[in-house]
Amino acid sequence: MGSCFSKASRFHGNSSADRDDGFKPVDFGNSEHFSTQLQHNRVTALNASTGANSYRSDPGNGQQHFGKSPNNAGSSFGQQAHGSSEQIVQRQQLLGNAPNGDDFHSPRTAANAQDTPREKVIALYQYESRSDGDLSFQKGDAMYLMDKSNVDWWYVKNMKGSTGYVPRNFVALQKAPESEEWFAGRIARSRAERLVAASNLPSGTFLIRERECDQLEYALTIRDVDAGGRGSFVKHYKIKSLDNDEGFYITTRMTFPALKDLVAYYSERADGLCCQLTFPAPRIAPTRPDLSHETQQNWEIPRYQLELKRKLGDGNFGEVWLGKWRGIVEVAIKTMKPGTMSPEAFLGEAQIMKQCDHPNLVKLYAVCTTEEPFYIITEYMVGGAMLQYLRDDRNALTIQAMVDMIAQIANGMKYLEERKLVHRDLAARNVLVGEKISGVPVVKVADFGLARKLMEEDIYEARTGAKFPIKWTAPEAAQCGNFTVKSDVWSYGILLYEIFTRGQVPYPGMHNREVIEQVEQGYRMPCPKNCPEQIYHEVMLKCWDKLSDRRPTFAFLYSFFDDYFVSSEGAYHKQ
Repeated sequence: MGSCFSKASRFHGNSSADRDDGFKPVDFGNSEHFSTQLQHNRVTALNASTGANSYRSDPGNGQQHFGKSPNNAGSSFGQQAHGSSEQIVQRQQLLGNAPNGDDFHSPRTAANAQDTPREKVIALYQYESRSDGDLSFQKGDAMYLMDKSNVDWWYVKNMKGSTGYVPRNFVALQKAPESEEWFAGRIARSRAERLVAASNLPSGTFLIRERECDQLEYALTIRDVDAGGRGSFVKHYKIKSLDNDEGFYITTRMTFPALKDLVAYYSERADGLCCQLTFPAPRIAPTRPDLSHETQQNWEIPRYQLELKRKLGDGNFGEVWLGKWRGIVEVAIKTMKPGTMSPEAFLGEAQIMKQCDHPNLVKLYAVCTTEEPFYIITEYMVGGAMLQYLRDDRNALTIQAMVDMIAQIANGMKYLEERKLVHRDLAARNVLVGEKISGVPVVKVADFGLARKLMEEDIYEARTGAKFPIKWTAPEAAQCGNFTVKSDVWSYGILLYEIFTRGQVPYPGMHNREVIEQVEQGYRMPCPKNCPEQIYHEVMLKCWDKLSDRRPTFAFLYSFFDDYFVSSEGAYHKQ
């Protein structure tokens, strides 16, 4: 086949969404899982000293014409350890810093790799080096791939002979579909529509994406303009594979050996499509996998590398600041109040967050735990907390935008559900808002790793009269402490109420005890003014079912909202 994925290579690709990275499903409800292991590995703290959604393919050489038939060993990032050598190694292992002989991420290993013809990679975006081991590049730069054993960071050599690590999701193999401007990877149909629908884009703006529900097929998404000038619309076409991976087609009367040939053909003529293809939809740069390659394994970073710039908010457990790492990278820094958690429990929960990688989950980059207050360093989201965003009248939101945001949240929670992770505090205050795509902000679920330990302490305090988010909590969780994925689904229904009411407090006029009593007796909040009746009856009330087993899954909820505005004529058009 030409420059395209084979079915096998696509199915077993190394995208951050579907690779097997050794993550073990963990249920937050098992309180002994981390505490036993981490107490066993308890170590003394370290003091810092001075120190400094992607797809892989292996394309073949298909014909180029139209067819006519159907770990950095020993490195601890400038840290000096105090305590016994055994304690030091134990703590380093928890943070991923311990020397263990498996140093497959180091330049030394790459230099000793078998001398074979080097593949070329193409830079999809600009990247500025953040540490001595990273390599800066501009969009469009070509580099030789030296080592791809690390799924997040590839070791390359540029055309000037300089070597270093580059983020995997910022580059693509030269002959792979993802190197093409029009290839968007595996994204939701709703996101594809937003990418082609920006007001300044012409008719014929398009992209090709891998369908989420079927990794072996693609879809073509096109923006078209109504002939009467009444506005624009988006259409989708399935791209199917020929038998034995011989090529692709939208209609059997015209087949192509490679996706780029299909694009070239329909760029010259519509031939049954809604319009001729004109320009690839602009790409949105992905979230970087780490602060740098250096911090991928060594994510306990020295506190002096961080600068707190502006306070963004505060809560029961600490403050949130806009900060900078090494003076160049904007990050969010959450400071934890002293005594909130033990170092071991904190690291155990942070490790869960570090392993989670999804476009709708806030990315954890690093921690500071050598002294209190502990720091959590995450990606910075420019829109802040969703609760404040909803309450700000300057942020106009259509029903379409609200549903899109709701779908994004369900997508992030679906990822946690698949890994049997329980959030325990899903609410608008724990969802962050990023940049807009065609008027719809990107939203990401936050605090999904720390919720369990923090909530355990809060439940205990609640029984003595302390503040507790009763209005967001499922009855079985509020009364018995039985937190499950299904209790998260209940909270998701409350979150929908927050969104459609633009940030109103749930159960208005009721205090916590009254809420518990009324919900137990069968009371459910009425449909919010701006909420479609279908969403209220088919989603919100079902999320609030007294029997947790009858509540929907996040997989269903994501599918429901991602498909919500698909017209009755079907999701895909035919020629």
